[in-house]
Amino acid sequence: MRRPELLPTVAQMHFQPRHPLSAARKLRSSVSATELKSSGLCPTPLADSSPLGFFFLRNYGRFGNVFQLLDRLENLKIMRFPGGSDGGERGGEAKRGRNPLDKMVLSIMMLGERFMKMENMKMDMAREFEKNRMLELMRNEMILELMRNEMILELMRNEMILESQQHIVDGFAKGLHISQFMKHFVSFYRTMESLPILIVLIFFINAFRNFSTEAKVYMVFLDKASATSRNTPKLFSRNEECISNYKEKMGKEHDIFLESLLARSSYTKLYSYTHLLNGFAVQVSSEEDIDTLKSAKGVRAVHEDVKMEKLTTHTPDFLGIPVGVWPTLGGAETSGEGVVIGLIDTGINPLHPSFMSQSSSDNSKATHPTKYKGKCAIGEQFPPTACNGKIVGAQYFARAAVAAGEFNATRDYASPFDADGHGSHTAATAAGNHQIPVMVNKFNYGYASGMAPGARIAIYKALYAFGGYMSDVVAAVDQAVEDGVDILNLSIGPSKVPSGPSAFLNLLEMELLFATKAGVLVVQAAGNGGPSSSSMLSFSPWVMSVAASITDRKYNSSIRLGNGQSFTGSGLAPPTVGEVFFQLAAATDVGQTNSTDGLLTIDSCQSSELFIRSLVQGKLVICTYTFDFDSEATSIATIADTMHKVGAAGFILTMNPEFDSEQIKGATVTLQVPCVILNNIEASSALWEYYNANTIRSRTGRAIGFRATARILDGRQAIYTGQAPIVASYSSRGPDVYNEHLETADVLKPNIMAPGSSIWAAWSPNSEGDMHIKGQNFALLSGTSMATPHIAGIAALIKQKHPLWSPAAITSAMMTTADTTDQNGAPILAQKTNQISAATPFDFGGGAINPSRAIDPGLVFDVYFKQYVQFLCSVPGVDDMSVRQAVGVVCPVQKKWCSDLNTPSVTVSNLVGSRRVLRRVTNVGNADEKYMVVIKEPSGVKVTVTPEAFKISVNASRHLTIILNATQTTDSYTFGEILMLGEKKHVVRVPMAVFVSSTIGS
Repeated sequence: MRRPELLPTVAQMHFQPRHPLSAARKLRSSVSATELKSSGLCPTPLADSSPLGFFFLRNYGRFGNVFQLLDRLENLKIMRFPGGSDGGERGGEAKRGRNPLDKMVLSIMMLGERFMKMENMKMDMAREFEKNRMLELMRNEMILELMRNEMILELMRNEMILESQQHIVDGFAKGLHISQFMKHFVSFYRTMESLPILIVLIFFINAFRNFSTEAKVYMVFLDKASATSRNTPKLFSRNEECISNYKEKMGKEHDIFLESLLARSSYTKLYSYTHLLNGFAVQVSSEEDIDTLKSAKGVRAVHEDVKMEKLTTHTPDFLGIPVGVWPTLGGAETSGEGVVIGLIDTGINPLHPSFMSQSSSDNSKATHPTKYKGKCAIGEQFPPTACNGKIVGAQYFARAAVAAGEFNATRDYASPFDADGHGSHTAATAAGNHQIPVMVNKFNYGYASGMAPGARIAIYKALYAFGGYMSDVVAAVDQAVEDGVDILNLSIGPSKVPSGPSAFLNLLEMELLFATKAGVLVVQAAGNGGPSSSSMLSFSPWVMSVAASITDRKYNSSIRLGNGQSFTGSGLAPPTVGEVFFQLAAATDVGQTNSTDGLLTIDSCQSSELFIRSLVQGKLVICTYTFDFDSEATSIATIADTMHKVGAAGFILTMNPEFDSEQIKGATVTLQVPCVILNNIEASSALWEYYNANTIRSRTGRAIGFRATARILDGRQAIYTGQAPIVASYSSRGPDVYNEHLETADVLKPNIMAPGSSIWAAWSPNSEGDMHIKGQNFALLSGTSMATPHIAGIAALIKQKHPLWSPAAITSAMMTTADTTDQNGAPILAQKTNQISAATPFDFGGGAINPSRAIDPGLVFDVYFKQYVQFLCSVPGVDDMSVRQAVGVVCPVQKKWCSDLNTPSVTVSNLVGSRRVLRRVTNVGNADEKYMVVIKEPSGVKVTVTPEAFKISVNASRHLTIILNATQTTDSYTFGEILMLGEKKHVVRVPMAVFVSSTIGS
């Protein structure tokens, strides 16, 4: 049975826009929303990121007292760290929502009830507060208001409080993470009955969470031209010094503009955007100030800041790059030479071998590309030598994160250093050095290489362990384009579809449009919301959106039982010694009489103190994936550590039936203790059936004989078999949408697919983000975050070969040459809900990337800035004023269909009768070539292309007219393709997706 759906997951709350009454509106009690807001009892961080705190606020009024509420929680089996997945990367990068503050909330609730029953304290409180106000608060048992009471401040001088505070200070002085601090409290929280301890806990939470966050960040854009817009005087565009002076002048004008409108103490300017757009990011504390900015003369648009998310070896060979591409570019070491890939992510670990300078063998790696003007920001863990020629620039952006109270310099590092690991992983995948040994726990898993080992890396850190903010990301994009990067990798995305008339007019999308105009190819993760339809988090046609696939490499761990049965699971771990069969023992059968540690139970195998060592030694222990794993302090790595301490031969982690089909988190973690993780109910049930049938028990049920045996096989050896590629279940799907109402657009998304599952790449050993891989230099991760840098690296190879190609031409080359069949020549499949079926363009775009063909596509579909503006002017629901405010360009009088944008695909979301679609192809080959058109029609549509055959000269262009005639209405999209077959073996594929609404009309 599934876990009760009473509590929202961390992902459902943490990434929503902040609102001081988000939790108060759901409170079922007699206290008004205004009083809740003023009392400080509904601070956004608690409501947004503590599921148990959210449950408390929402349901408090339904129960007579705290004890009834706790009983209800116990009955629902959610007292132990409720939470859910973070919607982020799968596999090793997946992190289930886990909030150690939930333990603290329980402590406060329990102690609060006891405190409220102390009659003498009521009298003291009444003397310090206005009687009516205090009695009202006491009736609602909302004791957090007491923090403001002078009497409590006096009590905090008590020696016990001083000792408790010192404990907290000492803990943080030693670098204790909050989860570690809470672990010390959980074992005795039920026995704490004194008011001073309660006060300290409340004080600690308030200080740590930074509850007062009423001020918000907004991005304001102005009418005046930016430093590089087409309206800027030509003198500036030709003189770097003039551009610099102009940008400095713009920054001062932003200051003057704000000072003329707002009181100086009411705002804080975070950024001046001057390169691609003219504007600034500002933190203000009142709605009146926002209204003032919106109505001010010269203001084009005002956008509230948005939360951003991370979207977390063999693949070069799988993609055929070492044979088909690197030799044409002078070999692996020089592949990508002269190209700079900018990565907006969590930073980089500069000491990792994937990013070390190769100057001893290749002096070019120690040189700085003359076209790149970026700087190297020196800071903690990021010395001057970090920018070594491989890493050519590194900066960080955190002003919005600091303003929001989420940035912690000790944890997040005020430097480009990667304290998370995600950024190092993506950078290594795109352009990491060639043939780097992947050593984890003293085992060599192979050799890793980036797609473009010769490319340079420029780092723009704007994401952190908690995520990030759009205003920081926009500042990073602006700086990266100014610095001169060729390609931008964004393994990140917004937490939801942006609001407004169109997602295409969102601030970040506009910034990326101007980056494209400047000649920078933007590659972005599609998102990890699959297999649901319309789950894309990358929207615009000027951005290349990347889906994720499963490759043919798998790591299978297996267990062989004494009765001959074998089961396959996961777990990157060594085998048991020799071919000996070891006794099986359930954790609950080899534990102490009182087999609980605080809130943890023995079956989760998280504490060595719960086991009887003499009973465990030399046995394979059966553990169970329980609700305990929702705690940050609970992990598979902890099981391995526990088993090592008690002398077990290994362990088996079985699935809990209450989790149904959920995947066990951390299933791809590397371990040094033999283990197998059984991810399905059937195998787990069969193992338990065998164990129970062969375990001798006393009359009281105690296990006294263990006759069930098993051995674990090696789970570290890769297996290269099976059908591949396959669209990964988590990869976000089309159709694309153009607004928050999920209305579908005439744009194909995703655009391309690349390997994204079980990808080995660099990691940061300092990372606190995932306890499963803490301290490691490499990590095996999954997600569209991992697929995206594959495309960024391959784009660098194409850019090196064709330096004058536009971003649209590079995108076209990859899409029109992509594979729609797998290694065996069968149609590519897609993992969907409880099934696997043929993939469509809404699953993989043009198809699976084929680098060898993409470097020589024959024909390309190019797009220019004016055509993107024409597209925006044609989007339903978008008026001319909205486009002018977003882009600064007036719409043409004559409108076109959105489907006329010259992309290498045809998408029509509402075909009524017939439609004419226009396209223009350009020959980028080495010779004139004849092409013949072949059509595979979508169901319900008659398609004609004119001309049916044509000859095209080198560098020449040719117009194509595509007529779509509806022959039958459909209740869903249907798919087809247009093939252009060249006499010189070029094959240009154009996918089609059409929804037929009516056969009548035009």
